[in-house]
Amino acid sequence: QVQLVESGGGLVQPGGSLRLSCAASGNIFSHYHMGWYRRAPEKQRELVALITSGVSTNYTDSVKGRFTISRDNAKNTVDRQMNSLKPEEAAVYYCNTRILTKNYWGRGNQVNVTS
Repeated sequence: QVQLVESGGGLVQPGGSLRLSCAASGNIFSHYHMGWYRRAPEKQRELVALITSGVSTNYTDSVKGRFTISRDNAKNTVDRQMNSLKPEEAAVYYCNTRILTKNYWGRGNQVNVTS
């Protein structure tokens, strides 16, 4: 069983920045690929970024150059930095990992981008 505890999020003006954090339980965190998803109102869940166990990263095109995902295997954490946020990026952002056939999700962080 893996637990993902999320923190961060909140309200920011367009062009602003926010940082999200995800803490994972388990002794083999370094083996997990970690995903970062978001779900905006009335839209499907979208993969924002992925960081592998080997610390390779991939981003959806719309966030490249603005969002960064990183991990600290010593602390079992994944950090997600969001810069130059846009109003249309208001969403609930989720931390995710998949082990074998099971997906594990954090509770999500609400991010609001409004002036």
